[in-house]
Amino acid sequence: MSYRRHQIMTAPAEPRAELWRLALGLVLCIVIWFGLARGIIALLGGVMAGDAYLTLLAGLQTGTTPGSLLLVLLLTGALGVGAMMVAQMLHDRRGISLLGPWRLFRWDFLRVAGALVVLNAAVLALPPWDLLTSTRPGLPLNTWLMVLPATLVVVFIQTGAEEVFFRGYFQSQLAARVRHPAIWLGLPSLAFGLGHYMPGVYGDNALMVAGWSVLFALAAADLTARTGNLGAAVALHFVNNVMVFALVSLGGDMSGLALRQLPFGPEDTGAIAALLPLDLAMIGVSWLTARVALRL
Repeated sequence: MSYRRHQIMTAPAEPRAELWRLALGLVLCIVIWFGLARGIIALLGGVMAGDAYLTLLAGLQTGTTPGSLLLVLLLTGALGVGAMMVAQMLHDRRGISLLGPWRLFRWDFLRVAGALVVLNAAVLALPPWDLLTSTRPGLPLNTWLMVLPATLVVVFIQTGAEEVFFRGYFQSQLAARVRHPAIWLGLPSLAFGLGHYMPGVYGDNALMVAGWSVLFALAAADLTARTGNLGAAVALHFVNNVMVFALVSLGGDMSGLALRQLPFGPEDTGAIAALLPLDLAMIGVSWLTARVALRL
């Protein structure tokens, strides 16, 4: 494997790459994220009627309506804002440098996203998968089409913010200090998996879901290191989340933007356990597709 291009990401981090700065920066990113998110929610509370605001707060817990899920995803964008602010204030590097060079980011994102859209369309069209008979209706088609532009924007913000924090900030700052790839690829990916460890949601499958998340993060981390920018990683994350949130979601929570829903939710441990290996295979195929699209 060749990670020479990763120096594009690590070079701006090297002047202030002390581990104490990184540890403090990670904490500050989370604090800024929660502070901005709570501030936005409080601002909405000041302009909304009481009943409507209480309904909004309840909806944020479940994400079963378009408005509530759009807001949940949008609030994640504050994590990316926090990472860029911390990069500027604590490491004296431009926040935008967490993306890598914009020209590379833009073209890598477009090439990988285009290739992954084709891949996912082919997978959905191939037998024995039958989208209509294997799923149940979600949003009515006219409503889904109406909110689709907003869905694409907020999913891009959500996935971009997570990539900026985990791969743009955490990975590049760590790699500027610690040279072994196993560490700077592994630690941010483990942190990403820890953030997806939710035993209250997935029950006995929580550890498997967290492990899936670690492997997904490793694929995104590898693409970032190979390309020297976040374009490919954001595209991988973006297409995956559009499929999960906008096209076919699990039933129940966080299904408010989906056209179709699977006939089970995260609490169905048997169905989730059977689905995870297929999702894991799709991660591997998507990672390979991204590399082919970029000729890596």
